[in-house]
Amino acid sequence: MSIVQTSAAADLETIGGTLQTYFDGLYEGDTAKLAEAFHSAAHLYSVGPDGRAVDLPLATWLEVVAKRPSAAANGDAREDMIVTIDQSGPATAFAKVRCQLPPRFFTDYLTLVKADGRWQIIAKAFHTDTRD
Repeated sequence: MSIVQTSAAADLETIGGTLQTYFDGLYEGDTAKLAEAFHSAAHLYSVGPDGRAVDLPLATWLEVVAKRPSAAANGDAREDMIVTIDQSGPATAFAKVRCQLPPRFFTDYLTLVKADGRWQIIAKAFHTDTRD
């Protein structure tokens, strides 16, 4: 049983590292870090202003990130938070996180998979609040 606990603890630490790379990439606008945190087959999902589902392939989203000013470049405060991590098995996990790119504040639901020995985000569904 201690082997399983050690493995689960190591997985949680590695998942946390993936999430930190994600936070760093978002804040810095660093698409290389974001590409490291995400699986190449990843998609991002949200609901647009018209109430319809939006499905963005990873490559399309990375292009958007590359073209916008980063929070770091704007001197914005950084407030990243892991709300929860739920590991359902040796190769699947779910994380709820919060982050900000003022004036936008995000709640992200991230599905992670452990493929080829690496934990990566395979899907992101997110909600955005815009504040003054």
